Amino acid sequence: MSLSNRAALGAFALIGAIVVALLAGFGWAAGWLGASRTSGGDITAALEANNGGAARGYRRAHAKGLCFTGDFAANGRGSTLSTASALHAGTYPVLGRFSLGGGNPLAGDGRNVFHSMALLLKTPDGQEWRMALDHTPIFPVADVPAFLALQRATTPDPQTGKPDPAVLQPFLAAHPEVKAFQAYMAKAVLPNSFANATYYSINAFRFTDAAGATRLVRWQFAPEAPLAGLDKQHLDQLPRDALFQEMLARTAKAPSHWHLQLVEANPGDVTDRATVAWQGPHRTIDAGTLTIRAVRPEETGACRDLNFDPTILPAGITVSDDPLLAARSKAYSSSFTRRADEGPHPSAVGEDLAKEKQQ
Repeated sequence: MSLSNRAALGAFALIGAIVVALLAGFGWAAGWLGASRTSGGDITAALEANNGGAARGYRRAHAKGLCFTGDFAANGRGSTLSTASALHAGTYPVLGRFSLGGGNPLAGDGRNVFHSMALLLKTPDGQEWRMALDHTPIFPVADVPAFLALQRATTPDPQTGKPDPAVLQPFLAAHPEVKAFQAYMAKAVLPNSFANATYYSINAFRFTDAAGATRLVRWQFAPEAPLAGLDKQHLDQLPRDALFQEMLARTAKAPSHWHLQLVEANPGDVTDRATVAWQGPHRTIDAGTLTIRAVRPEETGACRDLNFDPTILPAGITVSDDPLLAARSKAYSSSFTRRADEGPHPSAVGEDLAKEKQQ
């Protein structure tokens, strides 16, 4: 990649302020649709506009990624909640991707944005379970109108590189859930490795067991590695690809492990808004262990051309009444089609790592 191209892509980066980071992290829901008159292309275009343009050939959000492979060893206990084949006792291959929020593949890792994990889990009967998870247990907005309003409110002013306060402040006043998420991100630990973060489904899903009983469930992957955080006061001093290089080095030494925890909703829990955390004790089932055994820069990994649409689910799991879930599939498809038409991209991270090895 030429220096001129790097400079052009670098211009797409948003500032590290938390308010702007909210939008940079919206790749987890790269395609929300509201009413039927809003298309996946409309939402993809909105993401591109807010990023200052599209990095051709890259995902429109969470553009900076790292592929991984491994397996999920199900212990069978999850079968009490769902008939999904992936929860029956056995070991199943997984293909996935770690990423950071934002549409700039050359952005630095020192940003207070979502750290994400995407997974494709296949079982021998041909079923697939695709997941898109974030390291935060809640999400900033609950519906598409709020998302679209946030797009407008957080669009950087070309002169300052920051959102216009005259637009942003009224939006925040009208959306206390966004202010609550902003406060959460300011205080929460920002993981210093992809390997020690807990990754949450955010939305609820319907699990149906062998008797036909249906329950609403959220899930999370809890790491065996102890959580440690980055220094938020000096994020700008972090090397550009620090988290990616750390995960490559860590995995070269040993695999990383997470436990899949299925959390059943209690009566009265809010299940149609991702902005609301479930409080108090819940029935939680440890359904098995995810092991990541190899990671690769995206240009040599198998995840680059995959669409991690979280509404692709195995029999026994279906979407809930959360309005975000029903809409995401179309915009994931729109984003995928756009970047596929632009041709394959080199991985910015992989390119730099290859150069380092040659020196």
